[in-house]
Parts: sequence; structure tokens; C-alpha cells
Amino acid sequence: AAVLEVDTSIDVACSVVYGTDEAFGLIAVDNDMDGGAHADHQPILGGLEPATTYVYRLQGTAPDGSIYVSEVMTFTTPVATDGPANIALGATVSGVSSEFSDAFAAENAFDGDITTEWSTRGDGNDAWVEIDLGTPQALGDIVFRTRSMSDGSATTASYRVTADGVEYGPITADEPFGELGELGVVAQVLRFDVETSTGGNTGAVEIIVSATE
Repeated sequence: AAVLEVDTSIDVACSVVYGTDEAFGLIAVDNDMDGGAHADHQPILGGLEPATTYVYRLQGTAPDGSIYVSEVMTFTTPVATDGPANIALGATVSGVSSEFSDAFAAENAFDGDITTEWSTRGDGNDAWVEIDLGTPQALGDIVFRTRSMSDGSATTASYRVTADGVEYGPITADEPFGELGELGVVAQVLRFDVETSTGGNTGAVEIIVSATE
């Protein structure tokens, strides 16, 4: 997947059509529960293949019904590389502070798909989610990829992780945290608590827990 960051000079509802040729065939929109028109857009383009060139075109619809269309542009995805396994992928969610709706369920933070996300129902700094890995696992890097809203809310700045009852943090969101691997931590149940945020419907696009290499 890829995140396309777009700024528009006027407020519009933005969408992107894309594909391997100008027939396109795929579409992405802002994953923003506020909806409506705004100027800061981050549509997520899913279903991409590595080492592939895609063509895309932006479209914006203003509140007065005016439609703005860009030229056709291209981007190329990088070559796939091997890395440590994400042991949180498909983990059992054993507890969560809240979920905005079924479409924003906690499981979305552990599905390996950045086009989906977990959102709370306004929990702000009280947001948390707990997972069970099934068996004790040697933990490597952790990355908490925060969700955010176009109005600046719902962005997590730091969080804490509790591994089988032992708490670590605060940890900066969106940055790899390798301390657990360096300490040789082995755990089965992990809880992630938002420490500081901009409030609102906090949550995560994806929470990645790498196996120790």
C-alpha cells in the first residue's frame, strides 16, 4: 500500500483512481470519519504489487459541486525485501477500550493492511488495546502507527506497552522501538496504552510486533 499526501488550495472531497494503465480500475478516498471537504488529504492506495509502475489521477469535489481533476501521474513501488515476521499479525484481541464501529474494529490494527484502522469512540489518552499472541514469543521491534483525522485530532504522540504485566515507555508513536528485543523480553499478552495524543477518536492504523531476528 501507499499513502498519497495531497494539499489542495480549497476545501474538497478528494478521491484517487489508479491502476497499472489508464483504465485505472482502483479507487481510494480519505479514510476520515469526518468526511466532507477539507484541504489536507491522505488517501491510502491498497492492493499494490512490488516493483510495479502505477498511473493515478486525483479528483476533488468542492461544496458548490465544482469538480477538479488532475493530470495523470505515475509512481513506482519499491522492490520487496525480506524482514522479520510480524508476530502480531492476526493476534487475538483480548480487550479494547472501545471501537467507533464495526468498520473500525480493534482487529484492524493487527491485519497487515494500512487501508483499515482501529478507532476508539472518543477515548483520547484513555485508549488501549490488548492482544494475546497465543504462545510466549521473543519480541523484537514494535511500531505503533497512529491514526489521525484531517482536523488534527486522534493523533497519538506516545504510548506505553505492557508485556505480560511489565510496563515499558512512554514510547514515541510511528518510530521503531527495539528495547524489548534488546532486553530479551519474551511475552504472550501485550497491552498498548495511549500516553499522549491530540484527543478524540484515537487508535492505530497498524501495530507491528516483529519477531527477534
